[in-house]
Amino acid sequence: MTQIVELEAGHPEEHRLSHSLESRHVSMIAIGGIIGAGLFVGSSTAIAQVGPAVIVSYALAGALILMVMRMLSEMASLHPGAGSFTELVREGLGERAGFVCGWLYWYFWVVVVAIEAIAGAVILASWIAAPVWLIGMVLLALMTGVNLLSARSYGEFEFWFSLAKVVAIVGFIVIAGLWAFGVTSPASPAFANLTGHDGFAPNGWGAVLAGVTTVIFALTGAEIATIAAAESHEPARTIARITGSVALRILLFYLLSIALIVAVIPWTSVVEGHSPFASALDSMNIPHAGDIMNAVILVAVLSCLNSGMYVTSRVLFVLSEKGNAPKALVTLNHRHVPVRATLTGSLFAYLALAASVISPQVVFSFLVNASGALMLFIYLLVCLAQLRMRAQTERDDPDQLVIRMWFHPYGSIASALGIVVVLVAMGFKASSRAELVSSLVLLAVTFALSFYRPGKPGAVLAAAE
Repeated sequence: MTQIVELEAGHPEEHRLSHSLESRHVSMIAIGGIIGAGLFVGSSTAIAQVGPAVIVSYALAGALILMVMRMLSEMASLHPGAGSFTELVREGLGERAGFVCGWLYWYFWVVVVAIEAIAGAVILASWIAAPVWLIGMVLLALMTGVNLLSARSYGEFEFWFSLAKVVAIVGFIVIAGLWAFGVTSPASPAFANLTGHDGFAPNGWGAVLAGVTTVIFALTGAEIATIAAAESHEPARTIARITGSVALRILLFYLLSIALIVAVIPWTSVVEGHSPFASALDSMNIPHAGDIMNAVILVAVLSCLNSGMYVTSRVLFVLSEKGNAPKALVTLNHRHVPVRATLTGSLFAYLALAASVISPQVVFSFLVNASGALMLFIYLLVCLAQLRMRAQTERDDPDQLVIRMWFHPYGSIASALGIVVVLVAMGFKASSRAELVSSLVLLAVTFALSFYRPGKPGAVLAAAE
């Protein structure tokens, strides 16, 4: 309570988030934000359903994410001290939109943290004799501890986690590339696999478009860098570098690696739920391919878990600042870490992890399904916020636009329409319909909560003080 009084008494510098992250931290956070289990394992589902043309699915989804990141870069350059990209939505669309966007994003990452803890625990359970739930709790505790130390400790851990993932991806690209071009393979170049099993698009181009609904979720996470940039030494300059690194990431780490997988092995041999990277390495006679990929996937999972803990704390901290969460959560310790916000996110992740054990088919299934389409809702709000903010900036002070959205306004409009198309496609796709409906329910509940205090949109939960 003393610290909150000091904040009101005029010592805001003691209660601001630190600026201890360096450019190398944020750059690697941007590079590693997307590289996770969704690439190393989740890509198997897309390949099995689409075939070699899954490359096109990833290219379309990547282009959409790239456009959203460019919009975020433009808005963040105008408001570098926002603290969270969800606050850029508030700046563009108003208080209620900021409330909805912030809480949906917080919920999304709380669930992701629980899922990643389970994924990491499953891998470790194959190496050590301990129950999955216990290992998951230990992993959550470890990453919570890292985030409680300081923003710099998070940045350092994420730097090395991301570097390990980058090294693994680059190593795979080199090994698979040499094999595909016939340098190390005993036969001729392997590109015949791209068309040799019922063609490049064996299930039709409709399946290619439907594949976008599957792969786009593996590409989310790049926006974490805009949150981390707020705690860097030069937020505006750091943010300006993000878009280029995202473009390189999508091109190199996703498109190239997926293209090499479907070139090295027939797409018909890919098993859903089994890492296609491990399958490709096995086909190239790389020893211990399964163990290697399990280690890489574990690093990716820990990286995502680490970032998830960081994101939930910063988003909740900013929501508290804006009066959308209990004011007590705005309190920082002497290292400028929002301890209460971090512990709150950790607590909800523990509850979700417990639900996965006690009620995996009901409670946990709903928690996971309800997060399925949330990022698309959030990205749609980003598109609308950028259009409005850009119009206002051009009217009031166009010289502020040091970073500009490509093909404005058509690029922003096309991105918004693309997101709507993906959402509609999810409704027609049996495997994703439950996720869409559950996410819509959560969206409706969150929107309703924003009316909790009449006359002050988005002030729900402040009354909990």
